[in-house]
Amino acid sequence: MERLPADATSGKECGLSISRFFRGVVLKVFYPVLMLIAAFRKSKKETFQYAVIRMNNRLVKAEKKKTKKILILLPHCLQINDCSIRLTHNIFNCKRCGRCEIKDLIEIAERYQLDLFIATGGTLARKIVREIAPEAIVAVACERDLSSGLVDTYPLPVLGIPNERPFGPCFNTRVDLARVKEAIAFFGAD
Repeated sequence: MERLPADATSGKECGLSISRFFRGVVLKVFYPVLMLIAAFRKSKKETFQYAVIRMNNRLVKAEKKKTKKILILLPHCLQINDCSIRLTHNIFNCKRCGRCEIKDLIEIAERYQLDLFIATGGTLARKIVREIAPEAIVAVACERDLSSGLVDTYPLPVLGIPNERPFGPCFNTRVDLARVKEAIAFFGAD
């Protein structure tokens, strides 16, 4: 058996590829199996999706990817429903009144010079990712959209943050800003 020279692969590269491989298994094999099971156990679907997001986040963190080319991708439901300004075309049209967390998220993106977009669905989210070509993504959405988005963007490292839905799905949702800042800091944009 031929041995590789000691410097042929560093431990970091090996860990990166192993983590990325397992993330691929989670997203491309385990996730579809869970969604098949969820077709028969509807009450477990969101729990399964949340588990996939958590596994993905752990594996992304194991890769220890550092970059400043980060995209923050948000759902439109973070914007307060009775706002007179529609932000789906340009989030920076926000009046920054403070009634929703969009103002804070814009300030975070500006502070770290990051790309920030709102997507109204998966098709627009994929288009934004293609056009921006980030090296990493911090994504906020419901478990359904996050889990399917993780699959769509693999192997790109994405840290998913499920939104909070105090008024139900797709209506005046919220996000833990500390978790967003933590994800940005993880990728090295602090």
